[in-house]
Amino acid sequence: MASLTTLTGRLYLDTNIFIYALEGYPVFRPALTQLFERIDHGAIQAVTSELTLAEVLVKPLLDRSREREAAYLQAMRPSTSLQMEPVSREILIAASRLRAEHGLKLPDAIHAATAQLTHCERLLTNDARFKTLSGIKVLLLSEF
Repeated sequence: MASLTTLTGRLYLDTNIFIYALEGYPVFRPALTQLFERIDHGAIQAVTSELTLAEVLVKPLLDRSREREAAYLQAMRPSTSLQMEPVSREILIAASRLRAEHGLKLPDAIHAATAQLTHCERLLTNDARFKTLSGIKVLLLSEF
């Protein structure tokens, strides 16, 4: 099994990474603890799309959980260790190309395009559909 302790550079985080971290999925806790420690210490520059915020808030809003909503809003604040990238026209055009080439759903294509256009070396997800991408190394959380 691989380790997150050696990762450096720019790493794109898919929505499911934040959900697993904030919802406390026990199977992923050790790997995510390592990951966020490396991000907090500056070894990794984390990047995600502002789309991620819209995706992570759905369940807390459906459940009317103000506490979980506030936790996501706090965790998803831009900082020196987390870049929140807006969904721009350039990203949408690149996402359309990725949809045409790889058959990705629009949100996944936006994530992939954002990762590529922000020069991330890797994309961390737990969605194997991203493995069809070229031009960026896709890491599956389940492999850590």
